[in-house]
Amino acid sequence: MTTTATLAHVSALARFGYALSDETRARILLALREAPSYPSDLADALGVSRQVMSNHLACLRGCGLVVAEPDGRRSAYRLADPHLAPALGAVLELVLTVDPACCGPEGCVCS
Repeated sequence: MTTTATLAHVSALARFGYALSDETRARILLALREAPSYPSDLADALGVSRQVMSNHLACLRGCGLVVAEPDGRRSAYRLADPHLAPALGAVLELVLTVDPACCGPEGCVCS
């Protein structure tokens, strides 16, 4: 079965790629893959400030990858779609051959 890439598909992949392009956002998604969490708990677990966590959660909400669920005066965050946890697992199982001349410790420099 062949799926034709629509603009919606391309946009969804671009948002997913953008979210994963930052280590903190990737760590947040992996943490939320395990269980919903509060921003302050995520900030403490990942060793970032609460302001940094707030900014990254806002980005992930904007990308449609996480949602906030009110819980009294706080909000707990969870992955927005149940398909996202297994998709992250599948990405983690990928074995990529990386060209060190392109994607070294400093990041990708390919053009």
